[in-house]
Amino acid sequence: MKTRFPFACTLAACLLILNTPVRGANEPKDKTPWKLTGQLEEACSCDAACPCWFNSKPTKMTCGGGQVLFIEKGNYGKVKLDGLAVATMGQSPEGQTMMESYGNWNFAYYYIDEKANPEQRKALETIAGAMLTPGVSKKTETRYVPITRRIDGKEHQITIGQYGTFHGHLIEGGMGGSPKITNPPGADPLHREYAQGRTTKMTYNDADQNWSWSNSNYMLGTFTVDNVQYEKFAAGLAQKMEQMKGEKAPGKKQE
Repeated sequence: MKTRFPFACTLAACLLILNTPVRGANEPKDKTPWKLTGQLEEACSCDAACPCWFNSKPTKMTCGGGQVLFIEKGNYGKVKLDGLAVATMGQSPEGQTMMESYGNWNFAYYYIDEKANPEQRKALETIAGAMLTPGVSKKTETRYVPITRRIDGKEHQITIGQYGTFHGHLIEGGMGGSPKITNPPGADPLHREYAQGRTTKMTYNDADQNWSWSNSNYMLGTFTVDNVQYEKFAAGLAQKMEQMKGEKAPGKKQE
């Protein structure tokens, strides 16, 4: 039985995320250099740990959730992004993994920190389009809202305007400390490594949704990412896809 197909789906999904070789030949590419350093806060409806990062089906009928980037230091060209935040919320179709359903998600909404000035908003939108779920759904919106975080002991409380909140905390590992997941199959530079936790609660009332969950998946990570990392990541994935096409060519012996 062939085992390459799910991983091929993962690679194809990542290529869509990165808006790479799939774009039209005449479509201009943004060459502006950018770099971000900060913390990733992420939560979803799946039981911890979210199986979607391993190209497995969600633990509920769908996987619905979001990720928030709290930027400590950042720039897009000469535009400074220090102290700003950007978020995305989305949901996969029923009975499908997040990766295999790329392009057909139920929705994918972007939330830009309302503190950002017009130049910064444009920069954050462009970077989000390179990092955070672009092309995953035909139902998309961008909103400008306050994005806040409060840390009370082990509890992290995230608010995305009037639309969503999630409170989460890291769990204890069997040998002490917090469990860490490193380089899962669906990883990109942003998700190279993250600590695993659970939500205390999660709510969301945009995109015709009305979520209210608890004890679901929560992730916390730190990141330093830039356009060069994502360009190299995309190039490597494109090369792997070409290799897979060759392996699947007629007459090619499959293991």
